[in-house]
Amino acid sequence: MSDFEENSMTDTTTNMDAPKQAGGSEDRGGEGGSTAHEDRAHGGSRRRHLTLAVLAILVIVGGLWGLKEYRFYSTHEVTDDAQIEGHIAPVLARVSGYVSAVKVDDNEHVDAGQVLVTIDPKDIEARVRQAEAELINAKATVESAQAAAAAAAAEVVASQSRAEGARHDFVSYRELIAKQEISEQQFHKSKSMLDTLEAQVDAARRQAKASRAQIGQAQARVTQAQAALDAAQLELSYTTIKAPTSGIIGKKNVEVGQLIESGQPLMAVVQDESTWVVANFKETQLQRMRPGQRVDIEVDAYPDVTFHGRVDSLAPATGAKFSLLPPDNATGNFTKVVQRIPVKIVFTDSPDARRPLRAGMNVVATVELQ
Repeated sequence: MSDFEENSMTDTTTNMDAPKQAGGSEDRGGEGGSTAHEDRAHGGSRRRHLTLAVLAILVIVGGLWGLKEYRFYSTHEVTDDAQIEGHIAPVLARVSGYVSAVKVDDNEHVDAGQVLVTIDPKDIEARVRQAEAELINAKATVESAQAAAAAAAAEVVASQSRAEGARHDFVSYRELIAKQEISEQQFHKSKSMLDTLEAQVDAARRQAKASRAQIGQAQARVTQAQAALDAAQLELSYTTIKAPTSGIIGKKNVEVGQLIESGQPLMAVVQDESTWVVANFKETQLQRMRPGQRVDIEVDAYPDVTFHGRVDSLAPATGAKFSLLPPDNATGNFTKVVQRIPVKIVFTDSPDARRPLRAGMNVVATVELQ
């Protein structure tokens, strides 16, 4: 067989085998496409099952959370409209004058009675000395009036004695004139003497009464001078301004050399251990709220600590009624607005020096209803 024939037979064989190989490739391609489609369907089913499981878990968790919240809010009332309050004692000037010394600074702790500010006392000391002199003068006037009254009383006694003697003489002269043993001139002279001495008695009595009245007037001037001295000494004591209570100094606005007037605020003393909470609950939250109920207090400054307290009392009116311009619902159009009632809550925990509570701090108050 020649090379040409062998090549021809080889080409023929190759051409005959080609369709078979092509057919085999098509069979394998069909089988691979079917497997990929089944994988995609199986993966989608698993994702749907996973989504449904997650949704079911979320519904269960949400239901449990909702049940928990429902049970909580059915036995508790919560508000974040609450602040810590405290006693703030203003320190005011009670006399006018120049400040000679300021002995405290901002945020400094002071004790009750501690000296805070002193005012130059020279002017008031001069008024004290003047009042003392006026008192001495008034007392001397009383002594003079008393001496004059004593002299007037003695003059009354003396004039009465003289008048009594003249009266005896007149009686005697009247008996003698009846017997014509004396002249009428002597009798009339005795009568004139008696009248004169009786008039002197009346004058002495009036003078004694006036002297006693002068004693009363002098004693009134003594009382007045004593009151003026007491007032001056009181003003002198006001030149030393002391702390009205123990606490922490705040809002200091006084300096040495400053001219201050009576009634001018100088600073404030905030009691550091007397604090409470005023929580403004809605009127719809007060149906079951009573004094004595337990309260949990969360202070914004200490988010990891829960303080404890109890309801002390409820305000007698809404906060709007105590405002500067209370609403008048009888005029114009009416829009109903839920009102808030201040509720006083006192702490039952002992003060914690590591977590001081300051007036004005925001808190969240949770009242446990009983």
